[in-house]
Amino acid sequence: MHVLFEEAGKFMAGRVLSEAEASSQVELDSGKRVKVKAANILIKFEKPAPAELLAQAAAVAQTIELELAWEFAPEGEFSFADLARDYFSADATLAQQAGALFRLFEAPHYFRRAGKGRFKKAPAEILQQALAAIEKKKVIQQLITDWSAELAAGRCPEPIREQLFKILFRPDKNAPEYKAVVEASRATRLPPLALLQQAGAIASPYQFHWQRFLLDHFPKGTGFPALQAPPITDDLPLAAVQAYSIDDSQTTEIDDALSVQGLGSGTVVVGIHIAAPGLAITPGSAIDLLGRQRLSTVYMPGYKITMLPDDVVQTYTLSEGRDVPAVSLYVALDEATLEIKATETRLERVPITANLRHDQLDGLITAEWLENPAFEHQNGTSPAPIGREVLSFLYRLAKDLKARREVVRGKPENFNRPDYNFRLVGNDGNVPTGEEPVQISTRQRGAPLDLIVAEAMILANSTWGSWMAELGVPGIYRSQASLAPGVKVRMGTKALPHAGIGVKSYAWSTSPLRRYTDLVNQWQIIACARHGKTAALAAPFKPKDAELFSIISAFDAAYSAYNGYQAGMERFWTLKYLEQQGITELVATTFKEGPGGSWLVRADELPLVFPVLGAQGLTRGARLRVRLGEVDEIALDVSGTVIERLDAAPMVEDDTQDEDEPAAGPIAIALDVNEPEAAPGDNSAS
Repeated sequence: MHVLFEEAGKFMAGRVLSEAEASSQVELDSGKRVKVKAANILIKFEKPAPAELLAQAAAVAQTIELELAWEFAPEGEFSFADLARDYFSADATLAQQAGALFRLFEAPHYFRRAGKGRFKKAPAEILQQALAAIEKKKVIQQLITDWSAELAAGRCPEPIREQLFKILFRPDKNAPEYKAVVEASRATRLPPLALLQQAGAIASPYQFHWQRFLLDHFPKGTGFPALQAPPITDDLPLAAVQAYSIDDSQTTEIDDALSVQGLGSGTVVVGIHIAAPGLAITPGSAIDLLGRQRLSTVYMPGYKITMLPDDVVQTYTLSEGRDVPAVSLYVALDEATLEIKATETRLERVPITANLRHDQLDGLITAEWLENPAFEHQNGTSPAPIGREVLSFLYRLAKDLKARREVVRGKPENFNRPDYNFRLVGNDGNVPTGEEPVQISTRQRGAPLDLIVAEAMILANSTWGSWMAELGVPGIYRSQASLAPGVKVRMGTKALPHAGIGVKSYAWSTSPLRRYTDLVNQWQIIACARHGKTAALAAPFKPKDAELFSIISAFDAAYSAYNGYQAGMERFWTLKYLEQQGITELVATTFKEGPGGSWLVRADELPLVFPVLGAQGLTRGARLRVRLGEVDEIALDVSGTVIERLDAAPMVEDDTQDEDEPAAGPIAIALDVNEPEAAPGDNSAS
């Protein structure tokens, strides 16, 4: 005797070896023996052979018209044999009965399964909904097929072009656009990015990177709602100083300015004046929520996305010719020894005499001009509206502050690489297209004006950080436990030493128009200035405030992402510069060994790190002439081959972490063509 039975949604048939009340031992045609529960046995038969019955039943099943079967089916529960007799004849054959079973089982939209070979037909309204859904699925599948064929032929359907970045980076894997790309990629055996480039979906590499960044961080766009900047209503005294800011020409968010009083008196007072949006913007206000959402200004060559709306920035920025509210740190110093005698923080209005631009003045305000009173430039003109003796004192102070920090660090700070400046010709501050002519210039780190500002800001950030800690007011601090390899800078709410800078505490506070952490710290510093020893009771953020930790976490993630994008775009424009200038060879220096005898090298005259081959047997610091390979502006990748070995470069320690400078890497997309396809709902006989 043979039986036909259902097992895990599939129908099988075989010869009965033994039979008990609850189960039977059945041998399949393959020779495999299985134990079958009695409840799963649906048909018992002598002839034909099991395989023959399965084949006949499968053929019969395809002849049954589901709509007609649904009409014939009774309203109540029925068995497959009942339907076979109604559909075919009262003497329905074994193959017809099994065929009815298969057909009913594979059409759940027409017939509900009641178990043990019994069914109940679906209500008419439910059936119509199911049939509509099936028809829609067919239409969608046809779309997928058509779109896939277009992609394979080198054309990009418009729906895929419109959804490109979602498909690649935030896909709905059930969407037809996504499935079409996967299907085409499998059919052509091309990686998705290569397929889409070939089909013209990625017309502009720059737009590819830009739109991807916007999708991740500004999905609603970079515009601001219409908001009115609240005025600073405090009755603030006017400071009796002349203050000067020092920034580059592109800076619109002027956060800081400096003043000097008392030269020649034995005690000099240096004022560090910081724009004070915290006097007007309050925690929880609409503008605060905007800043907390963005957390920082995003910089990139030729463009920036500001943390705050421009009209808000212009309300509080330290523009020349204005008396601007500021949080001022006054540092009294011995003029001869530069020892700090006292510090004082004031909330006041500060006259901004001039906004100096270091890119216009670096070539004039040199170390020689500052240190040698007899030195004069050939044209005999003064480089700046600020007095020479003021700049000379600030430069002497900056060098002294740096030297004192280096004693704490235990070694000098060495920044031997220049800073690279990118200028997109004709861009005029608009979103770049990626095709603008790019100019790359250098500015040596530690130039006098740069050093003056940097040391003044470190002094303010460390002084205010320690002051908040003394008053028991929490802040957002940056700390580094040591200079040992792998010890990273961390953010927290405790005033801990920063070994990399060489200070006992460090709280970013000097860029409140550009960084949200600085605005938060400014609120805390304002509370300290107003309330002194009771500041902890009045400050917006209290000790162990969970909101501070939330801000730190969000800022850390956003700031890292923004810096990563800036680095990526600087790399893009460097690669574009190679193309525009027709550069095919570079001189570079090895700094990190890679696999298989390759090395990572750093170009001597461009901000570019890339791998080279043919560098076996070299050591760190070897200078090479390298032939560049093909540039990939999507992957931001280029590699090189060594042409000749030049003289070894002297290895000078540099505080920059080489390991944090990847040469490039493949773009990580969320589209995976290797994912297994969903198993079809096939309940046919096997």
